Amino acid sequence: MEKKINKWDIEYTVYGIAMDPIYIGTGGYTIGRVDNTIVRDPITKLPKIPGSSLAGTWRYYTVLELLSKIKDRQPDMNTVKSIEKPTVVEKIKEWIEKNSNEWNSLTGWYSFNGNVVAKITCAGQDNTPQEELSNSPYTEDKEGKTGHCGHCIVCKGFGFSKKDFSWQGMIYFSDLHILFFPVFTLYGTKWITTEEVLKCAGLFKKLGDNASDQSQSSGQQFFRVLIQNEEKEAQAEKSEKEYINLGWMYLPCTRESFSIDLEKVKFENFELKPENVVIVPEKLFSQIVNSNLEVRTSVSINPITGAAKEGALFTSEAIPRGTIFYGDLRIFDKSAFAELESKAGELPSSCALIEALSESKHFFETLGIGGMTTRGFGRLKLELKRKETEDDKNTSIQSTEDSKTVSGGEQR
Repeated sequence: MEKKINKWDIEYTVYGIAMDPIYIGTGGYTIGRVDNTIVRDPITKLPKIPGSSLAGTWRYYTVLELLSKIKDRQPDMNTVKSIEKPTVVEKIKEWIEKNSNEWNSLTGWYSFNGNVVAKITCAGQDNTPQEELSNSPYTEDKEGKTGHCGHCIVCKGFGFSKKDFSWQGMIYFSDLHILFFPVFTLYGTKWITTEEVLKCAGLFKKLGDNASDQSQSSGQQFFRVLIQNEEKEAQAEKSEKEYINLGWMYLPCTRESFSIDLEKVKFENFELKPENVVIVPEKLFSQIVNSNLEVRTSVSINPITGAAKEGALFTSEAIPRGTIFYGDLRIFDKSAFAELESKAGELPSSCALIEALSESKHFFETLGIGGMTTRGFGRLKLELKRKETEDDKNTSIQSTEDSKTVSGGEQR
């Protein structure tokens, strides 16, 4: 049966490495090992970065990047409002026609027409959700604050909600899960992971018996932790067994050959080497991760004496720096919303949206994500990798066959 190829959305994998400890709190205090706990997956109990945190932060950084390039070219809002056209979209087009030299010099996603009315309040919570979309760029709340404009690339990409029209957005974020987690061992710092995690991330392929398989030729050696009474124990007894400590755990291990695509998790100044990867059993992964989180003890300072305030000691946990995350990002093409374009107005292309995300992600490396970013937490480096589609695979296969045909002709 022919597999249907979805051409409406483009999928990317988001890879991230923590440059500082990451703290995404659950809110409130809990009775336990630490006072301020972090968000965990309810199934695996592994810490994660929620997609909502990633989307909200990325929306803010996209607005910052956009305004840094266009704020000196934008008109006063009253200027747009005074243009005698029935709709905001028509007013914007009229203004651009009259100021084409200034606005059309912008390139890429910055030149999207709706950006004429973009504001810093297009990020964060909407201050004027009760207003109609036709008034949204101009209206203010009781405190004089405007809300989401509903027309710029940020509102179209991340979504907005007004009295007469709500737009879910065109960018979908998944949670960022732990792919490799750093643990100090007697061999130095190693990054632990599991087969299941690597399979979910599309990085794992165990070497088989077929020695002629070219994909097995690398023969990369990885630590693999074994536990007692496991089926693989018999194999371990045949080979030379080593031991490795992962935090307080001291476990037997062997060195086995796997094919793991570590090129995909390569960052600008960081490259994970095969000898630093330890594959652990699924049942131990959560235990090891949660036993090796960073726990920081803090105390409030008395502003009068400058000394520690009595009874104000508290502890916080965080995902340590060096942790590598992965998640999914889907961007819907505007052709999927063709029937709604009369209500939603002009929509940005998927290329413009991925440009916006790519050119604004550098803010994660300076301003960070989550809590306590002013106290040494939160910086994160992100990389976006396009997922291979069925079309890409078919094109690759066809190219290989064409290449063989050409080579055969040359040999003959």
